[in-house]
Amino acid sequence: MNISLIINGVAYTLDCPPHTTLLAALRGLGFHSVKFGDEHGLSGADTVLLDGKPVNAALMLAAQAEGHKVATLEALGEHPQQGWRKTGGLHPLQQAFIESGAIQCGYCTPAQILAAKALLDKNPNPTEAEVREALSGVLCRCTGYLKPVQAVMRVVNSNWRLVSGKREVNSGQPQEPENWNTGIPDTPITSPQLQITTLPKMVVAPETDKWQVVGKPEKKVDAVKLAQGKPAFAADIEPRALLHAKVLRSPHAHARIKKIDASKARALPGVAAVLTWQDIPRVVYSTAGQSDPIPGPLDCFSLDNKVRFVGDRVAFVAAETPEIAEKALGLIEVEYEILPAILDMREALDNPTVIHDQPEYVNFADSNPARNLAAHIRIDIGDVEKGFAEADEIFEAEYEVPKVQQAHIEPHVCVTFWDEDDRLVIRTSTQVPFHVRRMLAPVLGLPVKRIRVIKPRIGGGFGGKQEVLMEDVAAHLTIATRRPVIYEYTREEEFIGARSRHPMIVRMKTGVKRDGTITANAMYALSDTGANGAHALTVTGNTGHKSMALYVGDGKYRKAPNIRFYADIVYTNTPPAGAFRGYGVPQGYWPLDRHLEKIARAMGFDPLEFRLKNAIRPGEYHPFSTAWNEGREPRPEIIHTVGLEECVRQGKAAIGWDDKFGNEAWHVAPISDLRGQAKGLSHKRKGIGSALVMQGTAIPYLDMGGASIKMNDDGSFNLLIGATDLGTGSDTVLAQMAAEVLGVPVEDIITYSSDTDFTPFDKGAYASSTTYISGTAAVRAAEIVAEKIKKRAAEMFSKQGNTETGTGLPVYLPTDIRLQNRMAIAPDGRSIPLSEIALDALHRNNQEQIMGVASYVSPSSPPPFAAQFAEVTVDTETGQVTVDKLVMAVDSGIIINPQTASGQIEGGMTQALGYAVCEEMVYDEKGQAREKDFRDYHIFRADEMPALETIFVETFEPTHPFGVKAVAEIPMDGVAPAVGNAVRDALGVDVDVNPVTPERVWRAIRSSDKKIS
Repeated sequence: MNISLIINGVAYTLDCPPHTTLLAALRGLGFHSVKFGDEHGLSGADTVLLDGKPVNAALMLAAQAEGHKVATLEALGEHPQQGWRKTGGLHPLQQAFIESGAIQCGYCTPAQILAAKALLDKNPNPTEAEVREALSGVLCRCTGYLKPVQAVMRVVNSNWRLVSGKREVNSGQPQEPENWNTGIPDTPITSPQLQITTLPKMVVAPETDKWQVVGKPEKKVDAVKLAQGKPAFAADIEPRALLHAKVLRSPHAHARIKKIDASKARALPGVAAVLTWQDIPRVVYSTAGQSDPIPGPLDCFSLDNKVRFVGDRVAFVAAETPEIAEKALGLIEVEYEILPAILDMREALDNPTVIHDQPEYVNFADSNPARNLAAHIRIDIGDVEKGFAEADEIFEAEYEVPKVQQAHIEPHVCVTFWDEDDRLVIRTSTQVPFHVRRMLAPVLGLPVKRIRVIKPRIGGGFGGKQEVLMEDVAAHLTIATRRPVIYEYTREEEFIGARSRHPMIVRMKTGVKRDGTITANAMYALSDTGANGAHALTVTGNTGHKSMALYVGDGKYRKAPNIRFYADIVYTNTPPAGAFRGYGVPQGYWPLDRHLEKIARAMGFDPLEFRLKNAIRPGEYHPFSTAWNEGREPRPEIIHTVGLEECVRQGKAAIGWDDKFGNEAWHVAPISDLRGQAKGLSHKRKGIGSALVMQGTAIPYLDMGGASIKMNDDGSFNLLIGATDLGTGSDTVLAQMAAEVLGVPVEDIITYSSDTDFTPFDKGAYASSTTYISGTAAVRAAEIVAEKIKKRAAEMFSKQGNTETGTGLPVYLPTDIRLQNRMAIAPDGRSIPLSEIALDALHRNNQEQIMGVASYVSPSSPPPFAAQFAEVTVDTETGQVTVDKLVMAVDSGIIINPQTASGQIEGGMTQALGYAVCEEMVYDEKGQAREKDFRDYHIFRADEMPALETIFVETFEPTHPFGVKAVAEIPMDGVAPAVGNAVRDALGVDVDVNPVTPERVWRAIRSSDKKIS
């Protein structure tokens, strides 16, 4: 059918099928700011303005938009300088999102900006609550919503308004973006109620005083393009003759394929290929995106004649349209032999039903498929039994943590095609492009050199895209058809066919003396890896490694701690688990910290003093470094920096701990009448809780990152890095470190990342390693370049003295020269612009390309530390838990960029909040998932958020040139136990199964002997 649309003021005529959605029509016309997040409009990533009102483009037919005005982000504003053509510049909302650090991955940013614009057009002076309500239809998994809300409020408070399409402020004089202040206001803003401060509180280390770029809240290097909705993501490319892939998935939890007939599907007009297990090579591999050798079993095939979970792959289809591909799936006839399914991890070990009985299975370490055992861990440090014998009290309890989903708003998506040199190009939303290339080569029957992997911008990953999950589907179909193929997961596929956090049952046993000294601590974890063993060993190893190491005991036990961590990681017929931000550590801190809270309460200890008494201190060995290293030889490591005590002090002050903890009057919520007069006590109670946590930074002696830097004619630099920016800001912070060494602003560093043809190797974005590992590589490359610049500058200064003035000016060594403000500066004050040095090197004298290449593998893994605090209100009648405030004080070493780092903490706390109170994945007796969309799997909206506060306590980590440690994963660790402890503080009862849902709290109240009122 022919329809006419008015899009951003321009008329378009389309010839499209009647079922074409507005989303498909807009993206087909090149309006790539409109994103696919889900099929039901629940993510809001598909938001556009229809006659000025926000609507979901995926829920409208294109024909329904005829006669209406459609607006997308593309028309809102653009870069102010386009060569000789000057533009109107960015819209104030775009500028505010950039300046406020509101853009992380940027996938939902266009929708947020449009939703905010619709609000401000209707109400130019909204309250914070109204802003949050306006943004509530757009889910964001990265930011925690704080900075997007602050960005909108900044526009409100700057008095910006639109007059006849021109941007004006106050008297109508243009306001330059440079005048927007990103720092803390001199005086608090009183109206509206939100203070527009996007920077965190910081206890600053003195080493940062001399730096010009490092430690500053620089704007993200990719923020401008993301604020404009540029086609930066994997799906924002449409090669000619593009085919669309779909996957037929198993309806059974465990079955053997007896017969499969794809003839009807292949005969369907528009179908280019149908592949079954009979059509492609049978190559065993692991989907875990990890370094070689992969520390886990090889137990996967692209397609197999056996399915092991509901949602497992059965066949691949490529067709001219998604609709034809979907129809073809329904024409594939499959006859299954139904097998017994194991759905409960407690029943998996040594069950007569064997999930992996294929002869090609390749063991790793202690895996044993005959026992349904993917991995087996036994770590003993010291003499645990002796420690228990020396204890005055022994506490034992069992805890559970759930299976949860990464829920990145951009689904997994991949485009594959043959280039002009017959090399396979894989453009994919991945955290591990170099691992994708290496691991897929044997699966596809191609040498590594004939595969190029390109990682564009990523719309969130959180570990879910550390998996080599679906690139093989598109690649197999491109090989079969010789045509480009796009494969994009549906939201249901994300829940039934992607990866998740490992659920676990954890038993704790702890010995304690009456003075509060821990004499022995033991944890046993039964971990459910699902149907495949990717990350089975390493995730669960971290569960004990990162959590149990925090508490070593005191006195003689500090020098010789007694710690045990045992784990069995079992296969079940549920969707496979994998990497999720925190990588096993959140599963450890829920049982550990909840257990310590019970001990403190039972023995009358101050809960924070008890933890600090037994916590690890600077100069002590990481206890697990002497006993375990992810299947490799352990190497002892000393911990140099621990800012935990200051984190506790700062966090306590921020949340008002001393005024609230133990104060019964504060715990009881009063009821007031309409006149504000007290009229009794409500059935709601308040509680406050805390948790202390420790993470890790990279994997020592294994993780490697590379960087190269070259100098351009104008004195700018190209920084090429293999590191993968997921929205974390790693492209920016690596540029900041290089810029500091080279004496230039960040804008002079042109960063290009993650292309296996052009960038140096990097293991990828996981294990909180990018700033530490890849950052050190960038610094080393910059130092090589700086040395060459200084050498040439010294020669140029020498020539000035000898030939220009004839005055015999001193001759300087390269070590005498410093780089600052785009200049090479001599001790006598003379300076040469870097642009002149570049021209001299490239065109004039002893020509050379000034460049440096470096890589780095660390012998250390310095852990960050944090104190997490939570304040809750609990309804004693319904069990509903409302989290009112979260405060996190973090020692992550030196903070390279406070704005991006605080965004990581805020977003991480928000993800962890879902883990604490509402997120979990449940399966019925047939293995069918209950949660398949964002209606049943609830992630927090902007209008549901508690107050968030981040505090950085800087320490200078001596193993890094700028003193950094990790920041991205540690906010996942402490929220759940802090909330659980706060619920215990409010009610006096414990919930040992996470999340603390209303039902679980209500049952705990009813089963308790305590009277709660």
